[in-house]
Amino acid sequence: MSETTPPTGPVSRLARLPFFYGWVVIGIAFVTMAIGVNARTAFSLLFPPILEEFGWSRGAVAGVFSAGFFASMLFSPVTGILLDRYGPRWMLPIGAILTSIGLALATISAEPWHFYIALGVLVVAGSVFIAYIGHGIFLPNWFARKRGLAIGIAFSGVGIGAIVLFPILQEQIETVGWRQACWTLVALLLIVVLPLNILFQRQRPADIGMRPDGDTDASDQMRRANGDDSDNVVDKAWTETEWTVRRAMRTARFWWLAMGYFCALFVWYAVQVHQTKYLIETGFDSTLAAFALGLVALFGVIGQISIGHLSDRLGREWGWTISLSGYAICYVLLVAIENNPSPLLLYLMVGAQGMLGYGLAAMFGAIAIEIFQGKHYGAIFGSLNAASTLGAATGPWVFGVTYDQTGSYTYAFWLAAALSLFSILCIWRAAPRKVRLVAGQMARRQRMTGDK
Repeated sequence: MSETTPPTGPVSRLARLPFFYGWVVIGIAFVTMAIGVNARTAFSLLFPPILEEFGWSRGAVAGVFSAGFFASMLFSPVTGILLDRYGPRWMLPIGAILTSIGLALATISAEPWHFYIALGVLVVAGSVFIAYIGHGIFLPNWFARKRGLAIGIAFSGVGIGAIVLFPILQEQIETVGWRQACWTLVALLLIVVLPLNILFQRQRPADIGMRPDGDTDASDQMRRANGDDSDNVVDKAWTETEWTVRRAMRTARFWWLAMGYFCALFVWYAVQVHQTKYLIETGFDSTLAAFALGLVALFGVIGQISIGHLSDRLGREWGWTISLSGYAICYVLLVAIENNPSPLLLYLMVGAQGMLGYGLAAMFGAIAIEIFQGKHYGAIFGSLNAASTLGAATGPWVFGVTYDQTGSYTYAFWLAAALSLFSILCIWRAAPRKVRLVAGQMARRQRMTGDK
């Protein structure tokens, strides 16, 4: 739908409520993420029964997930280009279809390479559209003043989805088999994700005659009357540049973002993959160790929403600092747990990881669009996410190699803590505040100007 095409059908009725429609977009993203991301991460539930049925080596089956990450890393820039051109209304359903085909093919797979194609390339790479990268490209268009909060709410669907879906899928695996669990995910993708996105999802508010945050001419005038100038630009020359991938890659800001994103996903996925095994080896009951992983996802819902909102008030750099400090604390506590495996340290670690660390998900797209906003933003964000996906694939591997070489995770934990701090430095060096201000920073600037 072009920017001049009037909305029709259910969209036309919802578009009469401008503020409400923006939250409809967020709600659909919440549901899509809850199903789409967890369709990918459900591999951790499918892994044991597939191993048991076929008797293959762990390395051969675990490589399916790693292969999928590397495939998605290569596919990320293409995802951005396609979403820039065709929008989420068509590309998210295509992602849901590709993921569904992969899950369906897995049920008839009989050789390792079958699973590499089905659960690796099709499910993991196909889910790029319906997971963090795809949504990070278009959701920031819908909100400006509440961008961090809105994205945080949408992305919190991943945690809620895990809490709701995983017990159901595990029950199916134990009673009727892992293939039925795959078909359940296929049904959810095709019956829920596919129609919702075709009917309601759009690239930007202008596609249906709206503005970010549901603003109208009247609301614009009222905010200006109250001294709320909507111009948040700090560096006008920078924002007036027509950013392409090639031009962005010639700037230091692009590479600071790429390094910051790489380190962030390195520390996120490294602990996610190795945490449960480490806790069991340090003396915790397997049930408690598994419960801790689920608790991280639950706390992550709080972290994504609250820190996303906080970044709207204090600035993206401060939000990122809080989140990555949470991961640094998490890794320090994991080192301490080796010598003192107490429940108190365990729950402090879980809290730091979920309530602080998971908040960074709400800022990936917000930071990038505030620096490189423009018609080629999707391609730029996709290129940046190639770096973050490489970090997600590298972190668990480095942890595993370190443990194999030293017999301990200690050096890996300290490395991850250091990379958490380096990621903070990278985002401060990228300095989104020197390009555009968030709502809270604008309000403080206006108060200071008014005082003068």
